[in-house]
Amino acid sequence: MKANVLTRYRVMAYITAVWLLVFTAAIVMKYGFDTGDTMLISQIHGVLFIIYVVFAFDLGSKAKWPFGKLLWVLAAGCIPFASFFVEPRITREARALIAGDAAPATADA
Repeated sequence: MKANVLTRYRVMAYITAVWLLVFTAAIVMKYGFDTGDTMLISQIHGVLFIIYVVFAFDLGSKAKWPFGKLLWVLAAGCIPFASFFVEPRITREARALIAGDAAPATADA
């Protein structure tokens, strides 16, 4: 597994998490205080979430995650604040896999 797979996932995890918080605030404003519109924010978050799903699936397939773990990571993109807790854990695990892949390559050289 290459480091750029992890980088793509991390960037999209944070961007999607921030937009989900913006979307949540817009929904609270719209339905709680009867102000604002959520159409543009929801569409932006939807597109970003689709990109996040693709990158998370790519990382999961290269890391050989079980299906349950992949669902757990994908669900983190749907729950406000969850990505901020899930992403560091996934990053630690993926960096260990990347280091493990790189170690045999340097030992043979």
